[in-house]
Amino acid sequence: MLNNLNQQILRTDVSGMPLEWVSYQDAVRLYFNDQIAYTCGSNIMTICGGINAVTHRRSKVDVNSIIATYGNNKNLANRYSPPLNNTTLFKRDDHLCLYCGNKFHSENLSRDHVTPLFQGGKDLWVNVVSACKRCNNAKAGRTPEEANMELLAIPFAPTHAEYIFLQGKIILFDQMEFLKQHFPRTSPLRNRL
Repeated sequence: MLNNLNQQILRTDVSGMPLEWVSYQDAVRLYFNDQIAYTCGSNIMTICGGINAVTHRRSKVDVNSIIATYGNNKNLANRYSPPLNNTTLFKRDDHLCLYCGNKFHSENLSRDHVTPLFQGGKDLWVNVVSACKRCNNAKAGRTPEEANMELLAIPFAPTHAEYIFLQGKIILFDQMEFLKQHFPRTSPLRNRL
């Protein structure tokens, strides 16, 4: 049993499509509101409630690491574009500067536009990479080719399942295995698992 109340629970729809991370409190609400279709993964905690005045039994809920809720969201599979933010971008790029290849803490990384905005580049996943501040300043408002800097990886837009993975804080083994099944076969994130 896990004794960490900060552990995130992976919520999916009935078809098994990963939707989001929820807290154990949200998971318990879903259990009590009969919104859980089935569970997967391991039992990570048991939450005990009050004592029933009639039956004199204490309520309890076993919370699994993965819960499937009724309903589905077909829109996630078709043309999903996750919101772009630096935290997730840096995690996508494994906190590496994609120019010098060194690993950095988030506060020492910046978002670099491969094709600069003033040259018509967009603020999209496929045009941004993590760059250390030194490399970003050296590149300035130029493309990698113009700055004679090699880009170490091709930027990509994560799928919904990949984005859920990137948002996870503490991901359990069974949650990781479940998410991995939803990654594209060519996902660069597979190499890190």
